[in-house]
Amino acid sequence: MERVLIEGYEFIKINFQGATAVFSTAKNNLNFNRLEYNGKKNIENLKGWFNLKNIGYLNQVHGCTSIIYKGNLEDADGIITNVPYEAVGVFNADCVPVLLYDRKEKVVAAVHSGWRGTLSCIVLKTIEKLQKYFKSHTLNISACIGPHICSSCYEVGEEVINEFENSAFYKDKHIFKGRNLSLKECILYQLKDRGVRDENISSLDICTSCNTEYELYSYRKNRYQGRLFSFIYLNPPVNCEL
Repeated sequence: MERVLIEGYEFIKINFQGATAVFSTAKNNLNFNRLEYNGKKNIENLKGWFNLKNIGYLNQVHGCTSIIYKGNLEDADGIITNVPYEAVGVFNADCVPVLLYDRKEKVVAAVHSGWRGTLSCIVLKTIEKLQKYFKSHTLNISACIGPHICSSCYEVGEEVINEFENSAFYKDKHIFKGRNLSLKECILYQLKDRGVRDENISSLDICTSCNTEYELYSYRKNRYQGRLFSFIYLNPPVNCEL
């Protein structure tokens, strides 16, 4: 994990062999809310900051659909590409960003997993799409879980508890401590269910609500509409120009 400063803005970067995962912070009010002018401008700025040709993102709907990015804004919560110089990313401010990389088939994906997407196993279903359309094998997939609200800060109501406890996938799994839900544990169960190896799974373990090391946005903590952006892209071949 590497902390990177670009024009006064801070990013957390994870280097895979063949791909790069990046998580933004809120340092100096860096905001990726795509509904605001500065948010759109910052998305465009990423192209120059990280030497990218295109940035793919979604109209996130807290569902369980993933799409293969074709240059259009679509309703979904997972986005996939195998195009060089093209990043795909998701917005969050407490929900879980999960970045996936198949090092053999050279394909990447970004997933937005709030409690509804987590309940409907959006990460698991995105991996299934990688398997179907890109012939991915889970032994070759790496996953990184980015900053999100931790279980200690995430107390939920009876309706949410009942939804998970009555779920076929989660009903026998240890994801609650009292009324507090661990989204991370839910996602780990999904990854392991698909056969992703433990050594290929990493988590930053940074809470958007209670951490004191990084400046981050937390909707539950302060209700501010700022958004983080988590994205991943294939590294360009050596001596290849944009």
